[in-house]
Amino acid sequence: MTGPGGALSVEVCTDEQAFAELAGEWGRLYRAGRSVTPFQSHAWLHSWWLSYGTPGSLRLVLVRADGELVAVAPLMRVHHPWPALVPIGGAISDFCDVLLDESAADRAAPELADALADLARTALVDFREVRPGSAVELVYQAWRGPRRRLSDSECLEIPALPMEQLAKRLPKARAQRVRNKQNKLKKLGVQWRTVDHHGTEAALRRMLDLHRLQWQGRKVNPEHLRPRFSDHLVRSVVPLVRCGEAVVKEFLLEDEVVAVDLTFQSRRLAGKYLYGVHPRLRERKVDAVTMMLVAAVDSFNPEGPAVLSLLRGKEPYKYRWLPETVVNQRFLLARRRTAPLLAAAACAAGAREAGKRLLRRTDAAGSPDHP
Repeated sequence: MTGPGGALSVEVCTDEQAFAELAGEWGRLYRAGRSVTPFQSHAWLHSWWLSYGTPGSLRLVLVRADGELVAVAPLMRVHHPWPALVPIGGAISDFCDVLLDESAADRAAPELADALADLARTALVDFREVRPGSAVELVYQAWRGPRRRLSDSECLEIPALPMEQLAKRLPKARAQRVRNKQNKLKKLGVQWRTVDHHGTEAALRRMLDLHRLQWQGRKVNPEHLRPRFSDHLVRSVVPLVRCGEAVVKEFLLEDEVVAVDLTFQSRRLAGKYLYGVHPRLRERKVDAVTMMLVAAVDSFNPEGPAVLSLLRGKEPYKYRWLPETVVNQRFLLARRRTAPLLAAAACAAGAREAGKRLLRRTDAAGSPDHP
């Protein structure tokens, strides 16, 4: 294919070493994108592959214009519950997307869509957890075969404003409680510091130890306690801290680190990814979430991200901040021969959502407050 901007070529990379060697090209394309998040960075995805990838399943679709990388779809082949091409990054990544050079998007997106159709053959293409406004929407629009757009996880977001302005958005009584919590932090002498990339590994391992302690005896995501997750987090976040796309903060009480927080940053949003808190803070009746939000928003650059995402999950504490609900999308792409797989995936998603609604109604009916 030729046209303004040079000829386009497509390559499918299945080699793990070649994936590692793409870091420089990938980084240039990533830094030029407005919709990308650190979950699409080479540091995050290559590290994820080293911890979680299945040999032989890597499928990186690369589009170049006169040899320069203008689009990437970072995918892998899976076989269960049906044959599919899915984004690498897995369940520990809150957003998925493709990388797309906006100056070449009008040509690169259709080329990427056609390349995915050729690669899929008898498999479904299944992009989950796509934040609205992501580049993969252009691929969906260019898709020539059967396609479906579904709702996926809900994310809660608040404006990236200083705490004083955030509190003004709240009802008066709640805003006063926030100010009281801030005053308590000052009275106790809680302090925080930003960790540079040299100290990031030690801080992350401390965070995971605190996270384990924080959730001891309660239901916790078991993946966060596994060595492969720890290895992945250290391997990926250190370079992200170095280039300003992740921020690690330590919180100190009486010169002891009692909490560590990891926040990702991109052009459009910052995201609170994971934290660990010592039970000692709970014993002192410190609101850890308020503490970490104060530290996060008061350090934002006015020219930085406009949104602070609390990422996936509808935990009650998030609603205290009057967040906006942003629903991730799921894009199912099929060829005509694989349309039955698309229908099966859509039906399965519908059945899961109906089951969740039924469970919520059942829980509500069993509540003492239910009429």
